[in-house]
Amino acid sequence: MTADMTIPMDFEKARFLMVEQQIRTWEVLDQTVLDLLFTVKREDFVPAAYRALAFVDMEIPLGHEQSMMSPKMEARIVQEAAPAAHERVLEIGTGSGYLTALLAKRCDRVTSIEYFDEFSREAATRLATAGIHNVDLKIGDAAESAHDVLGIHERFDVIVLTGSVPLLPSGFLDCLNLHGRLFAVVGDAPAMRATLMTKTGDATYSSTDLFETVLRPLINAKQPSRFHF
Repeated sequence: MTADMTIPMDFEKARFLMVEQQIRTWEVLDQTVLDLLFTVKREDFVPAAYRALAFVDMEIPLGHEQSMMSPKMEARIVQEAAPAAHERVLEIGTGSGYLTALLAKRCDRVTSIEYFDEFSREAATRLATAGIHNVDLKIGDAAESAHDVLGIHERFDVIVLTGSVPLLPSGFLDCLNLHGRLFAVVGDAPAMRATLMTKTGDATYSSTDLFETVLRPLINAKQPSRFHF
C-alpha cells in the first residue's frame, strides 16, 4: 500500500511570504494596505486551476486572453489610489474580482465595469462568498469613457483602469469629482508608466508619474495615430 504523500498548501505562510518578499519590497508600505492583503483571501479569487499559484509574482490567466495582475501590482494600485471610507470608486475591468474586493474594503462603494459577462458573473459569486456587498457590477465596453455604460451624470472619487492605454482618454477625467484621482498605466510596451491624475479644478488636473511597468492593454483602448514608413 502506498501512503498518500500529498501535503496541503499552507496558504497563510504563502500569503505572509508574498507580502514580505514581493509587496513590501515594491514600496507598498501603507500598513492598512498590507493588513488588507491578509483579510481578503486572494486564493478565493483565483481560477481553481491556478489556486496553488495565487501568491506567486506573476499574472494568472483568466481566459479570453486576459489575466489577473500580479499581487504587487494590485497592492500598489490600492496604495496609490488611496480610496477613503466615504468615497465612490470606479473600476474599469473587473477581471477576477480581487482588486474589486480590495477597493471595496477601503471605500463606500465600487462600481466595476467588465467587458466579458462571464468574468462579471464569476466575480459576483466570489465577492458574495467573501461577504463583500458594496459593489455594483456592470457589463459593457468602457474603453474610452464610463459614460458609455453608466450615463453622463455619474461621478467618482477614484477611478482605476486595470488595463493599459496608449493615451489617456479624456472621458475618464470627466467622470472625476473635484480632488478625485485616476490611476492608469499609460503608453506602449515596453515603455509604460503608471500615472496618477488628480482633479484640481473644474477643468484642471495634476499628474504624477509613479513607476515604470508593463500591463496588458485595455480591450478596445483608443489608439493614437501612428507614423508608417
